[in-house]
Amino acid sequence: MQQTFSAPPPPAPAPTSESPPQAPAEPALTAAQKAPPPTPAPASESPPQDPLAEPALTDAQKALSPKPALPAEDSYNKVVENYQQENPKMVQLFLQVPTDGGSVDTDAVRARRSLLNEAESVIRSVVRSGGRYEARMWLCSTISSVHLLDPRDQRDLFLNLLEMKDSRRDVAARLLRMIFDKKPKKAGSVLAKKLHMLEKFFQGNPERTVQWFSHFAATGDLTHKKGARALAHFAFVNRDVCWEELEWKGKHGQSPAVVATKPHYFRDLDVLQTVENFLEYVPDFWSSEELADSVKDGEILQIDTEYFVDQFVYSMYEENFKDVWQVVEEFLMEEQFSSLSQYLLIHLDEQRLLRFLKTLGKFIRPNALCKELAFPCCWLEVLLSAHIDQISLDELIVLNCVIAKGRQLWHLMNGEEHEEERGRMDDLVKGTNHLTDADHFALIKDFMTTKFPDALKWIGIQSWVIFCDLSKECRSADSCESLFTGSNIKFRKALDYSLVKNDGHPAVHTSDTDDKVLTRSSRKRRRDKKKRRHRYDSDEDNVDQLLELGTFNGKGATESQRGSWHLSTDDFSASWDIADVPDHLSNHYLRVWLKWACFR
Repeated sequence: MQQTFSAPPPPAPAPTSESPPQAPAEPALTAAQKAPPPTPAPASESPPQDPLAEPALTDAQKALSPKPALPAEDSYNKVVENYQQENPKMVQLFLQVPTDGGSVDTDAVRARRSLLNEAESVIRSVVRSGGRYEARMWLCSTISSVHLLDPRDQRDLFLNLLEMKDSRRDVAARLLRMIFDKKPKKAGSVLAKKLHMLEKFFQGNPERTVQWFSHFAATGDLTHKKGARALAHFAFVNRDVCWEELEWKGKHGQSPAVVATKPHYFRDLDVLQTVENFLEYVPDFWSSEELADSVKDGEILQIDTEYFVDQFVYSMYEENFKDVWQVVEEFLMEEQFSSLSQYLLIHLDEQRLLRFLKTLGKFIRPNALCKELAFPCCWLEVLLSAHIDQISLDELIVLNCVIAKGRQLWHLMNGEEHEEERGRMDDLVKGTNHLTDADHFALIKDFMTTKFPDALKWIGIQSWVIFCDLSKECRSADSCESLFTGSNIKFRKALDYSLVKNDGHPAVHTSDTDDKVLTRSSRKRRRDKKKRRHRYDSDEDNVDQLLELGTFNGKGATESQRGSWHLSTDDFSASWDIADVPDHLSNHYLRVWLKWACFR
Protein backbone atom coordinates (compact mmCIF):
# COMPACT_ATOMS: atom_id res chain seq x y z
CA MET A 1 0.00 0.00 0.00
CA GLN A 2 1.45 3.37 -1.02
CA GLN A 3 1.97 5.66 1.97
CA THR A 4 1.73 9.45 1.88
CA PHE A 5 4.60 11.38 3.45
CA SER A 6 4.69 15.09 4.23
CA ALA A 7 7.77 16.67 2.66
CA PRO A 8 9.74 19.59 4.15
CA PRO A 9 9.61 23.06 2.46
CA PRO A 10 10.02 24.35 -0.15
CA PRO A 11 6.99 22.71 -1.74
CA ALA A 12 7.75 20.67 -4.80
CA PRO A 13 6.09 21.62 -8.10
CA ALA A 14 3.25 19.41 -9.29
CA PRO A 15 4.31 16.58 -11.53
CA THR A 16 3.82 17.01 -15.22
CA SER A 17 0.99 15.19 -16.91
CA GLU A 18 3.15 13.99 -19.74
CA SER A 19 3.87 10.33 -19.96
CA PRO A 20 7.35 9.34 -18.90
CA PRO A 21 9.79 8.50 -21.69
CA GLN A 22 9.69 4.89 -22.82
CA ALA A 23 12.69 2.77 -22.07
CA PRO A 24 14.53 1.11 -24.99
CA ALA A 25 13.24 -2.28 -25.95
CA GLU A 26 14.70 -5.13 -23.96
CA PRO A 27 15.06 -8.68 -25.20
CA ALA A 28 12.93 -9.97 -22.26
CA LEU A 29 11.12 -8.11 -19.55
CA THR A 30 10.69 -9.35 -16.01
CA ALA A 31 7.29 -9.30 -14.27
CA ALA A 32 8.35 -6.31 -12.24
CA GLN A 33 9.38 -4.43 -15.43
CA LYS A 34 6.05 -5.21 -17.08
CA ALA A 35 4.13 -3.61 -14.20
CA PRO A 36 3.17 0.07 -14.59
CA PRO A 37 5.89 2.29 -13.16
CA PRO A 38 5.07 4.36 -10.06
CA THR A 39 4.26 8.03 -10.32
CA PRO A 40 7.54 9.88 -10.74
CA ALA A 41 8.81 11.93 -7.84
CA PRO A 42 8.42 15.73 -8.03
CA ALA A 43 11.19 17.54 -9.75
CA SER A 44 13.94 18.63 -7.44
CA GLU A 45 17.66 19.18 -7.40
CA SER A 46 18.30 15.61 -6.33
CA PRO A 47 19.68 13.27 -9.03
CA PRO A 48 17.14 11.29 -10.99
CA GLN A 49 16.11 8.02 -9.42
CA ASP A 50 15.38 4.63 -10.87
CA PRO A 51 11.69 4.65 -11.79
CA LEU A 52 11.43 1.04 -10.57
CA ALA A 53 12.72 1.88 -7.09
CA GLU A 54 10.66 3.10 -4.13
CA PRO A 55 11.17 6.80 -3.34
CA ALA A 56 13.90 7.26 -0.78
CA LEU A 57 12.80 8.95 2.44
CA THR A 58 14.90 11.23 4.55
CA ASP A 59 15.14 10.73 8.31
CA ALA A 60 12.89 13.75 8.79
CA GLN A 61 10.27 12.28 6.47
CA LYS A 62 10.42 8.97 8.31
CA ALA A 63 9.89 10.73 11.62
CA LEU A 64 6.95 12.74 10.31
CA SER A 65 5.28 9.89 8.47
CA PRO A 66 2.08 8.55 10.07
CA LYS A 67 1.81 5.02 11.45
CA PRO A 68 0.14 2.48 9.19
CA ALA A 69 -3.55 2.39 9.98
CA LEU A 70 -5.09 -0.77 11.33
CA PRO A 71 -7.34 -2.57 8.89
CA ALA A 72 -11.04 -2.00 9.33
CA GLU A 73 -12.76 -4.42 11.69
CA ASP A 74 -14.75 -6.10 8.96
CA SER A 75 -11.61 -6.46 6.85
CA TYR A 76 -9.74 -7.95 9.78
CA ASN A 77 -12.55 -10.37 10.49
CA LYS A 78 -12.50 -11.40 6.83
CA VAL A 79 -8.80 -12.20 7.15
CA VAL A 80 -9.50 -14.28 10.23
CA GLU A 81 -12.37 -16.10 8.53
CA ASN A 82 -10.23 -16.91 5.49
CA TYR A 83 -7.42 -18.15 7.72
CA GLN A 84 -9.79 -20.44 9.62
CA GLN A 85 -11.13 -21.89 6.40
CA GLU A 86 -7.60 -22.56 5.17
CA ASN A 87 -6.63 -24.17 8.51
CA PRO A 88 -9.58 -26.35 9.56
CA LYS A 89 -7.47 -28.25 12.15
CA MET A 90 -6.49 -25.10 14.01
CA VAL A 91 -7.32 -25.11 17.73
CA GLN A 92 -10.73 -23.51 18.25
CA LEU A 93 -10.79 -21.10 21.19
CA PHE A 94 -14.30 -19.56 21.15
CA LEU A 95 -13.17 -16.53 23.16
CA GLN A 96 -16.21 -14.39 22.38
CA VAL A 97 -19.86 -14.92 23.21
CA PRO A 98 -21.83 -14.74 19.92
CA THR A 99 -24.63 -12.20 19.59
CA ASP A 100 -27.02 -14.69 18.02
CA GLY A 101 -27.34 -18.40 17.53
CA GLY A 102 -27.42 -19.82 14.04
CA SER A 103 -27.77 -23.26 12.58
CA VAL A 104 -26.66 -25.96 15.02
CA ASP A 105 -25.20 -29.33 14.08
CA THR A 106 -26.65 -31.49 16.86
CA ASP A 107 -24.43 -34.41 15.89
CA ALA A 108 -21.34 -32.26 16.37
CA VAL A 109 -22.58 -31.10 19.77
CA ARG A 110 -23.34 -34.67 20.78
CA ALA A 111 -19.89 -35.78 19.65
CA ARG A 112 -18.24 -33.06 21.73
CA ARG A 113 -20.22 -34.12 24.82
CA SER A 114 -19.01 -37.66 24.27
CA LEU A 115 -15.42 -36.42 24.00
CA LEU A 116 -15.77 -34.49 27.26
CA ASN A 117 -17.11 -37.58 29.00
CA GLU A 118 -14.06 -39.51 27.82
CA ALA A 119 -11.79 -36.71 29.01
CA GLU A 120 -13.40 -36.81 32.45
CA SER A 121 -12.75 -40.55 32.57
CA VAL A 122 -9.06 -39.95 31.80
CA ILE A 123 -8.82 -37.28 34.51
CA ARG A 124 -10.41 -39.52 37.14
CA SER A 125 -8.07 -42.35 36.17
CA VAL A 126 -5.01 -40.08 36.61
CA VAL A 127 -6.26 -38.90 40.00
CA ARG A 128 -7.06 -42.42 41.21
CA SER A 129 -3.87 -44.12 40.04
CA GLY A 130 -1.15 -42.38 41.99
CA GLY A 131 -2.24 -38.77 41.65
CA ARG A 132 -4.64 -38.58 44.58
CA TYR A 133 -2.17 -37.00 46.98
CA GLU A 134 -1.10 -34.34 44.47
CA ALA A 135 -4.72 -33.58 43.58
CA ARG A 136 -5.60 -33.11 47.25
CA MET A 137 -2.61 -30.81 47.66
CA TRP A 138 -3.86 -28.74 44.74
CA LEU A 139 -7.30 -28.51 46.31
CA CYS A 140 -5.81 -27.35 49.62
CA SER A 141 -3.78 -24.78 47.72
CA THR A 142 -6.92 -23.42 46.06
CA ILE A 143 -8.78 -23.39 49.39
CA SER A 144 -5.94 -21.35 50.90
CA SER A 145 -6.63 -18.53 48.41
CA VAL A 146 -10.13 -17.88 49.83
CA HIS A 147 -10.17 -14.25 50.93
CA LEU A 148 -13.70 -13.49 52.14
CA LEU A 149 -13.27 -14.45 55.80
CA ASP A 150 -13.61 -12.24 58.84
CA PRO A 151 -10.87 -12.89 61.47
CA ARG A 152 -13.42 -14.06 64.02
CA ASP A 153 -15.00 -16.39 61.49
CA GLN A 154 -11.56 -17.71 60.66
CA ARG A 155 -10.94 -18.41 64.34
CA ASP A 156 -14.27 -20.21 64.74
CA LEU A 157 -13.67 -22.23 61.57
CA PHE A 158 -10.39 -23.68 62.82
CA LEU A 159 -11.65 -24.11 66.38
CA ASN A 160 -14.39 -26.25 64.88
CA LEU A 161 -11.70 -28.27 63.13
CA LEU A 162 -9.77 -28.70 66.40
CA GLU A 163 -12.87 -30.14 68.02
CA MET A 164 -13.30 -32.88 65.40
CA LYS A 165 -12.35 -36.45 66.19
CA ASP A 166 -8.64 -37.21 65.63
CA SER A 167 -7.75 -33.51 65.29
CA ARG A 168 -5.97 -33.68 68.62
CA ARG A 169 -3.47 -36.08 67.06
CA ASP A 170 -2.58 -34.10 63.93
CA VAL A 171 -4.23 -30.68 63.60
CA ALA A 172 -3.60 -29.51 67.15
CA ALA A 173 -0.01 -30.75 67.06
CA ARG A 174 0.75 -29.03 63.76
CA LEU A 175 -0.93 -25.82 64.91
CA LEU A 176 1.19 -25.75 68.08
CA ARG A 177 4.34 -26.20 66.01
CA MET A 178 3.29 -23.13 63.98
CA ILE A 179 2.79 -21.15 67.20
CA PHE A 180 6.15 -22.26 68.62
CA ASP A 181 7.86 -21.22 65.40
CA LYS A 182 6.05 -17.95 64.70
CA LYS A 183 4.96 -16.77 68.14
CA PRO A 184 7.34 -18.39 70.65
CA LYS A 185 6.81 -15.69 73.26
CA LYS A 186 3.08 -16.45 73.41
CA ALA A 187 3.82 -20.11 74.07
CA GLY A 188 6.59 -19.16 76.50
CA SER A 189 4.16 -17.11 78.56
CA VAL A 190 2.01 -20.23 78.96
CA LEU A 191 5.02 -22.36 79.86
CA ALA A 192 5.97 -19.89 82.58
CA LYS A 193 2.67 -20.76 84.27
CA LYS A 194 3.15 -24.52 83.83
CA LEU A 195 6.68 -24.97 85.17
CA HIS A 196 6.01 -28.52 86.29
CA MET A 197 6.52 -29.43 82.60
CA LEU A 198 10.19 -28.55 83.06
CA GLU A 199 10.86 -30.99 85.90
CA LYS A 200 9.90 -33.90 83.66
CA PHE A 201 11.75 -32.25 80.78
CA PHE A 202 15.15 -32.34 82.54
CA GLN A 203 14.84 -35.51 84.60
CA GLY A 204 17.22 -38.14 83.30
CA ASN A 205 18.10 -36.13 80.20
CA PRO A 206 21.63 -34.71 80.44
CA GLU A 207 21.58 -33.40 76.85
CA ARG A 208 18.64 -31.10 77.52
CA THR A 209 20.22 -30.03 80.82
CA VAL A 210 23.48 -29.00 79.18
CA GLN A 211 21.67 -27.16 76.37
CA TRP A 212 19.71 -25.00 78.79
CA PHE A 213 21.84 -24.53 81.91
CA SER A 214 25.40 -24.22 80.54
CA HIS A 215 25.28 -20.60 79.39
CA PHE A 216 27.25 -18.94 82.20
CA ALA A 217 29.06 -15.68 81.57
CA ALA A 218 32.59 -15.91 80.19
CA THR A 219 35.49 -13.77 81.39
CA GLY A 220 34.58 -10.12 80.91
CA ASP A 221 30.86 -10.80 80.58
CA LEU A 222 28.52 -9.65 83.31
CA THR A 223 25.38 -11.66 82.61
CA HIS A 224 24.43 -15.30 82.30
CA LYS A 225 21.91 -16.54 79.75
CA LYS A 226 18.95 -18.90 79.54
CA GLY A 227 18.72 -21.45 82.38
CA ALA A 228 22.15 -20.49 83.72
CA ARG A 229 20.80 -17.04 84.59
CA ALA A 230 17.87 -18.54 86.48
CA LEU A 231 20.08 -21.01 88.34
CA ALA A 232 22.68 -18.43 89.38
CA HIS A 233 20.13 -15.82 90.42
CA PHE A 234 18.09 -18.30 92.47
CA ALA A 235 21.24 -19.66 94.14
CA PHE A 236 22.32 -16.17 95.22
CA VAL A 237 18.90 -15.15 96.53
CA ASN A 238 18.45 -18.46 98.39
CA ARG A 239 22.12 -19.17 99.20
CA ASP A 240 21.34 -20.06 102.82
CA VAL A 241 19.30 -23.10 101.77
CA CYS A 242 20.67 -24.20 98.38
CA TRP A 243 24.28 -23.04 97.92
CA GLU A 244 25.55 -26.33 99.21
CA GLU A 245 23.69 -28.10 96.40
CA LEU A 246 25.99 -26.46 93.85
CA GLU A 247 28.60 -28.95 92.64
CA TRP A 248 31.96 -27.59 91.48
CA LYS A 249 34.49 -29.22 89.19
CA GLY A 250 37.55 -28.05 91.17
CA LYS A 251 38.99 -29.39 94.39
CA HIS A 252 37.00 -26.89 96.42
CA GLY A 253 33.83 -24.92 95.95
CA GLN A 254 33.34 -21.21 95.47
CA SER A 255 31.80 -18.90 98.04
CA PRO A 256 28.90 -16.57 97.18
CA ALA A 257 31.08 -13.53 97.89
CA VAL A 258 33.77 -14.59 95.43
CA VAL A 259 31.36 -15.58 92.67
CA ALA A 260 29.44 -12.32 93.10
CA THR A 261 32.52 -10.34 92.04
CA LYS A 262 33.69 -12.88 89.45
CA PRO A 263 30.61 -14.28 87.65
CA HIS A 264 32.76 -16.29 85.23
CA TYR A 265 33.64 -18.63 88.12
CA PHE A 266 30.25 -20.21 87.55
CA ARG A 267 31.80 -21.81 84.47
CA ASP A 268 33.50 -24.22 86.88
CA LEU A 269 30.11 -25.49 88.00
CA ASP A 270 29.25 -29.15 87.37
CA VAL A 271 25.96 -28.38 85.66
CA LEU A 272 24.66 -31.94 85.34
CA GLN A 273 25.18 -32.83 89.01
CA THR A 274 23.90 -29.45 90.19
CA VAL A 275 20.63 -29.76 88.22
CA GLU A 276 20.16 -33.30 89.55
CA ASN A 277 20.61 -31.97 93.11
CA PHE A 278 18.07 -29.21 92.47
CA LEU A 279 15.59 -31.71 91.05
CA GLU A 280 15.85 -33.83 94.19
CA TYR A 281 16.52 -31.36 97.02
CA VAL A 282 15.44 -27.88 95.84
CA PRO A 283 11.80 -28.20 94.65
CA ASP A 284 11.21 -24.48 95.09
CA PHE A 285 13.48 -23.75 92.13
CA TRP A 286 11.05 -25.49 89.74
CA SER A 287 8.25 -23.09 90.60
CA SER A 288 10.43 -20.00 91.05
CA GLU A 289 10.06 -16.61 89.41
CA GLU A 290 13.65 -16.86 88.18
CA LEU A 291 12.93 -20.02 86.18
CA ALA A 292 9.65 -18.59 84.87
CA ASP A 293 11.43 -15.47 83.58
CA SER A 294 14.02 -17.58 81.77
CA VAL A 295 11.42 -19.42 79.65
CA LYS A 296 9.07 -16.53 78.75
CA ASP A 297 10.84 -15.84 75.48
CA GLY A 298 9.97 -19.38 74.32
CA GLU A 299 13.51 -20.22 73.27
CA ILE A 300 13.48 -23.39 75.36
CA LEU A 301 10.75 -24.80 73.08
CA GLN A 302 13.33 -25.35 70.34
CA ILE A 303 15.37 -27.80 72.42
CA ASP A 304 12.74 -30.51 72.02
CA THR A 305 9.65 -29.21 70.24
CA GLU A 306 7.82 -32.53 70.26
CA TYR A 307 7.99 -32.82 74.03
CA PHE A 308 6.34 -29.45 74.52
CA VAL A 309 3.79 -30.14 71.76
CA ASP A 310 2.66 -33.22 73.66
CA GLN A 311 2.51 -31.28 76.91
CA PHE A 312 0.50 -28.44 75.41
CA VAL A 313 -1.91 -30.83 73.67
CA TYR A 314 -2.50 -32.54 77.01
CA SER A 315 -3.14 -29.15 78.63
CA MET A 316 -5.66 -28.27 75.90
CA TYR A 317 -7.69 -31.45 75.76
CA GLU A 318 -7.25 -33.08 79.17
CA GLU A 319 -6.85 -30.10 81.46
CA ASN A 320 -8.75 -27.60 79.29
CA PHE A 321 -6.15 -25.01 80.33
CA LYS A 322 -7.65 -21.66 79.35
CA ASP A 323 -4.32 -19.92 78.85
CA VAL A 324 -3.34 -22.39 76.12
CA TRP A 325 -6.68 -22.01 74.37
CA GLN A 326 -6.40 -18.23 74.56
CA VAL A 327 -3.01 -18.32 72.81
CA VAL A 328 -4.46 -20.65 70.17
CA GLU A 329 -7.47 -18.41 69.53
CA GLU A 330 -5.36 -15.27 69.24
CA PHE A 331 -3.03 -16.98 66.80
CA LEU A 332 -5.95 -18.21 64.67
CA MET A 333 -7.23 -14.63 64.35
CA GLU A 334 -3.84 -13.10 63.57
CA GLU A 335 -2.36 -15.65 61.18
CA GLN A 336 -3.13 -15.52 57.46
CA PHE A 337 -5.81 -17.93 56.28
CA SER A 338 -3.56 -19.11 53.44
CA SER A 339 -0.81 -20.12 55.85
CA LEU A 340 -3.16 -21.99 58.18
CA SER A 341 -4.86 -23.83 55.31
CA GLN A 342 -1.70 -24.93 53.56
CA TYR A 343 -0.15 -26.23 56.76
CA LEU A 344 -3.15 -27.82 58.49
CA LEU A 345 -5.43 -29.20 55.78
CA ILE A 346 -3.12 -31.41 53.75
CA HIS A 347 -3.03 -34.17 56.38
CA LEU A 348 -6.77 -34.28 57.04
CA ASP A 349 -8.67 -37.41 56.18
CA GLU A 350 -11.29 -36.84 53.51
CA GLN A 351 -14.23 -36.89 55.92
CA ARG A 352 -12.81 -34.06 58.03
CA LEU A 353 -11.73 -32.12 54.94
CA LEU A 354 -15.28 -32.19 53.57
CA ARG A 355 -16.70 -31.15 56.96
CA PHE A 356 -14.21 -28.29 57.05
CA LEU A 357 -15.32 -27.14 53.58
CA LYS A 358 -18.98 -27.24 54.56
CA THR A 359 -18.24 -25.13 57.63
CA LEU A 360 -16.14 -22.76 55.53
CA GLY A 361 -19.06 -22.30 53.14
CA LYS A 362 -21.23 -21.00 55.99
CA PHE A 363 -18.76 -18.19 56.68
CA ILE A 364 -18.28 -17.06 53.06
CA ARG A 365 -20.39 -14.19 51.78
CA PRO A 366 -19.66 -13.68 48.07
CA ASN A 367 -19.65 -10.09 46.83
CA ALA A 368 -19.97 -8.45 43.42
CA LEU A 369 -16.29 -9.09 42.65
CA CYS A 370 -16.92 -12.84 42.83
CA LYS A 371 -19.45 -12.64 40.00
CA GLU A 372 -16.79 -10.90 37.94
CA LEU A 373 -14.30 -13.67 38.79
CA ALA A 374 -11.93 -10.97 40.02
CA PHE A 375 -9.89 -13.52 41.98
CA PRO A 376 -8.81 -17.06 41.01
CA CYS A 377 -10.73 -18.55 43.94
CA CYS A 378 -14.09 -16.87 43.21
CA TRP A 379 -15.58 -19.99 41.62
CA LEU A 380 -14.78 -21.96 44.78
CA GLU A 381 -16.17 -19.30 47.10
CA VAL A 382 -19.49 -19.25 45.26
CA LEU A 383 -19.58 -23.05 45.12
CA LEU A 384 -18.88 -23.47 48.85
CA SER A 385 -21.28 -20.76 49.94
CA ALA A 386 -24.34 -22.08 48.10
CA HIS A 387 -23.73 -25.48 46.51
CA ILE A 388 -21.38 -27.53 48.72
CA ASP A 389 -24.19 -29.96 49.61
CA GLN A 390 -24.55 -30.84 45.92
CA ILE A 391 -21.02 -32.12 45.44
CA SER A 392 -18.79 -34.88 46.84
CA LEU A 393 -15.12 -34.46 47.67
CA ASP A 394 -14.18 -36.57 44.62
CA GLU A 395 -16.16 -34.23 42.38
CA LEU A 396 -14.58 -31.21 44.01
CA ILE A 397 -11.08 -32.59 43.47
CA VAL A 398 -11.79 -33.18 39.76
CA LEU A 399 -13.39 -29.75 39.47
CA ASN A 400 -10.36 -28.09 41.02
CA CYS A 401 -8.01 -29.99 38.69
CA VAL A 402 -9.65 -28.70 35.51
CA ILE A 403 -10.50 -25.17 36.68
CA ALA A 404 -7.54 -24.17 38.83
CA LYS A 405 -4.74 -26.69 38.23
CA GLY A 406 -4.97 -27.64 34.55
CA ARG A 407 -1.27 -27.16 33.91
CA GLN A 408 -0.27 -29.30 36.91
CA LEU A 409 -2.74 -31.98 35.83
CA TRP A 410 -1.14 -31.99 32.37
CA HIS A 411 2.34 -32.47 33.86
CA LEU A 412 1.07 -35.24 36.16
CA MET A 413 -0.55 -37.04 33.24
CA ASN A 414 2.71 -36.86 31.28
CA GLY A 415 4.56 -38.81 33.96
CA GLU A 416 5.82 -42.31 33.21
CA GLU A 417 3.24 -43.93 35.47
CA HIS A 418 0.37 -42.48 33.43
CA GLU A 419 1.45 -43.55 29.96
CA GLU A 420 -1.90 -45.22 29.27
CA GLU A 421 -3.92 -42.14 30.22
CA ARG A 422 -1.60 -39.90 28.19
CA GLY A 423 -2.15 -42.07 25.13
CA ARG A 424 -5.92 -41.94 25.58
CA MET A 425 -5.84 -38.16 25.92
CA ASP A 426 -3.63 -37.79 22.84
CA ASP A 427 -6.15 -39.79 20.84
CA LEU A 428 -8.99 -37.62 22.13
CA VAL A 429 -7.20 -34.39 21.22
CA LYS A 430 -6.38 -35.69 17.74
CA GLY A 431 -10.03 -36.63 17.23
CA THR A 432 -11.48 -33.33 18.43
CA ASN A 433 -14.41 -32.56 16.16
CA HIS A 434 -14.97 -29.17 14.55
CA LEU A 435 -17.62 -26.90 16.05
CA THR A 436 -19.08 -23.72 14.65
CA ASP A 437 -19.77 -20.80 16.95
CA ALA A 438 -23.42 -21.83 16.95
CA ASP A 439 -22.51 -25.41 17.86
CA HIS A 440 -20.32 -24.27 20.74
CA PHE A 441 -22.97 -21.84 21.95
CA ALA A 442 -25.50 -24.68 21.99
CA LEU A 443 -23.02 -26.82 23.93
CA ILE A 444 -22.61 -24.16 26.62
CA LYS A 445 -26.37 -23.67 26.88
CA ASP A 446 -26.68 -27.43 27.30
CA PHE A 447 -24.26 -27.22 30.26
CA MET A 448 -26.44 -24.51 31.78
CA THR A 449 -29.35 -26.94 32.11
CA THR A 450 -27.36 -28.97 34.67
CA LYS A 451 -26.71 -28.18 38.33
CA PHE A 452 -24.24 -25.42 39.12
CA PRO A 453 -21.36 -27.78 40.07
CA ASP A 454 -21.89 -29.81 36.89
CA ALA A 455 -21.92 -26.70 34.72
CA LEU A 456 -18.62 -25.65 36.30
CA LYS A 457 -17.19 -29.11 35.69
CA TRP A 458 -18.14 -29.39 32.01
CA ILE A 459 -16.93 -25.90 31.12
CA GLY A 460 -13.75 -26.65 33.09
CA ILE A 461 -13.15 -29.92 31.24
CA GLN A 462 -13.77 -28.18 27.90
CA SER A 463 -11.17 -25.57 28.83
CA TRP A 464 -8.71 -28.30 29.82
CA VAL A 465 -9.20 -30.09 26.50
CA ILE A 466 -8.37 -26.77 24.84
CA PHE A 467 -5.27 -26.53 27.06
CA CYS A 468 -4.14 -30.02 26.01
CA ASP A 469 -4.70 -29.13 22.36
CA LEU A 470 -2.77 -25.87 22.71
CA SER A 471 0.09 -27.63 24.51
CA LYS A 472 0.56 -29.77 21.41
CA GLU A 473 0.03 -26.92 18.97
CA CYS A 474 2.04 -24.05 20.49
CA ARG A 475 5.58 -25.35 20.05
CA SER A 476 7.08 -22.42 18.16
CA ALA A 477 6.71 -18.70 17.72
CA ASP A 478 5.24 -19.19 14.23
CA SER A 479 2.59 -21.63 15.45
CA CYS A 480 1.62 -19.28 18.28
CA GLU A 481 1.30 -16.28 16.00
CA SER A 482 -0.71 -18.31 13.50
CA LEU A 483 -3.03 -19.25 16.33
CA PHE A 484 -3.37 -15.60 17.41
CA THR A 485 -4.22 -14.57 13.86
CA GLY A 486 -6.74 -17.33 13.32
CA SER A 487 -8.41 -16.66 16.69
CA ASN A 488 -8.77 -12.91 16.23
CA ILE A 489 -6.28 -12.21 19.02
CA LYS A 490 -4.23 -9.07 18.47
CA PHE A 491 -0.66 -9.35 19.66
CA ARG A 492 2.59 -7.47 19.97
CA LYS A 493 6.00 -9.00 20.42
CA ALA A 494 7.25 -8.34 23.93
CA LEU A 495 10.18 -5.93 24.02
CA ASP A 496 12.14 -7.91 26.61
CA TYR A 497 12.34 -10.99 24.38
CA SER A 498 14.08 -9.50 21.32
CA LEU A 499 15.92 -12.09 19.33
CA VAL A 500 19.62 -11.80 18.52
CA LYS A 501 20.90 -11.78 14.93
CA ASN A 502 24.03 -13.52 13.75
CA ASP A 503 26.04 -10.33 14.11
CA GLY A 504 25.24 -10.18 17.81
CA HIS A 505 22.89 -7.20 17.58
CA PRO A 506 19.24 -7.42 18.66
CA ALA A 507 16.68 -7.83 15.92
CA VAL A 508 13.93 -5.24 16.18
CA HIS A 509 10.38 -6.50 15.69
CA THR A 510 7.47 -4.40 14.57
CA SER A 511 3.76 -5.06 14.74
CA ASP A 512 0.78 -4.23 12.58
CA THR A 513 -1.04 -3.01 15.67
CA ASP A 514 -0.50 0.15 17.68
CA ASP A 515 3.17 0.13 18.74
CA LYS A 516 2.73 1.97 22.01
CA VAL A 517 5.55 0.99 24.35
CA LEU A 518 4.33 -1.22 27.14
CA THR A 519 6.37 -1.10 30.31
CA ARG A 520 4.47 -3.53 32.47
CA SER A 521 6.30 -6.80 33.01
CA SER A 522 5.32 -10.26 34.07
CA ARG A 523 8.53 -10.87 35.97
CA LYS A 524 6.82 -10.80 39.37
CA ARG A 525 4.09 -13.10 38.12
CA ARG A 526 6.72 -15.62 37.00
CA ARG A 527 9.05 -15.36 40.02
CA ASP A 528 7.45 -18.11 42.10
CA LYS A 529 7.25 -20.44 39.12
CA LYS A 530 10.93 -19.97 38.28
CA LYS A 531 11.88 -21.02 41.81
CA ARG A 532 10.22 -24.38 41.23
CA ARG A 533 11.67 -25.00 37.78
CA HIS A 534 14.23 -27.72 37.23
CA ARG A 535 17.62 -27.14 35.67
CA TYR A 536 18.73 -29.15 32.68
CA ASP A 537 22.15 -29.70 31.17
CA SER A 538 22.38 -28.12 27.74
CA ASP A 539 23.71 -31.36 26.24
CA GLU A 540 20.53 -33.19 27.26
CA ASP A 541 17.92 -30.57 26.49
CA ASN A 542 14.73 -32.01 25.09
CA VAL A 543 12.79 -29.20 23.47
CA ASP A 544 9.39 -30.85 23.70
CA GLN A 545 9.84 -31.77 27.33
CA LEU A 546 11.12 -28.35 28.29
CA LEU A 547 8.28 -26.59 26.55
CA GLU A 548 5.73 -28.81 28.29
CA LEU A 549 7.31 -28.12 31.67
CA GLY A 550 7.52 -24.39 31.06
CA THR A 551 11.28 -24.36 31.58
CA PHE A 552 12.64 -23.70 28.12
CA ASN A 553 15.34 -21.06 28.39
CA GLY A 554 16.51 -20.88 24.81
CA LYS A 555 19.86 -22.62 25.16
CA GLY A 556 20.86 -23.56 21.64
CA ALA A 557 17.36 -22.74 20.43
CA THR A 558 16.44 -21.37 17.07
CA GLU A 559 14.41 -18.20 16.79
CA SER A 560 11.29 -20.19 15.92
CA GLN A 561 11.43 -21.91 19.32
CA ARG A 562 11.34 -18.66 21.27
CA GLY A 563 8.84 -15.91 21.63
CA SER A 564 6.92 -13.70 24.02
CA TRP A 565 3.92 -11.52 23.32
CA HIS A 566 1.51 -9.00 24.75
CA LEU A 567 -2.01 -10.12 23.90
CA SER A 568 -5.36 -8.39 23.54
CA THR A 569 -6.95 -11.06 25.77
CA ASP A 570 -5.71 -9.20 28.86
CA ASP A 571 -5.47 -5.75 27.27
CA PHE A 572 -1.74 -6.21 26.62
CA SER A 573 -1.05 -5.99 30.37
CA ALA A 574 1.48 -8.83 30.64
CA SER A 575 3.92 -10.74 28.47
CA TRP A 576 3.30 -14.41 27.71
CA ASP A 577 6.01 -16.76 26.49
CA ILE A 578 5.46 -19.95 24.51
CA ALA A 579 5.24 -22.16 27.58
CA ASP A 580 2.54 -19.96 29.14
CA VAL A 581 0.34 -19.35 26.10
CA PRO A 582 -1.73 -22.58 26.47
CA ASP A 583 -2.39 -21.87 30.15
CA HIS A 584 -3.32 -18.24 29.54
CA LEU A 585 -5.64 -18.83 26.60
CA SER A 586 -7.45 -21.80 28.16
CA ASN A 587 -7.91 -19.80 31.37
CA HIS A 588 -9.23 -16.88 29.34
CA TYR A 589 -11.73 -19.21 27.67
CA LEU A 590 -12.74 -20.53 31.09
CA ARG A 591 -13.27 -17.05 32.51
CA VAL A 592 -15.32 -15.84 29.53
CA TRP A 593 -17.74 -18.75 29.63
CA LEU A 594 -17.98 -19.18 33.40
CA LYS A 595 -18.96 -15.53 33.69
CA TRP A 596 -21.57 -15.88 30.96
CA ALA A 597 -23.00 -19.27 31.91
CA CYS A 598 -22.65 -19.45 35.69
CA PHE A 599 -22.10 -16.03 37.22
CA ARG A 600 -24.53 -13.70 35.47
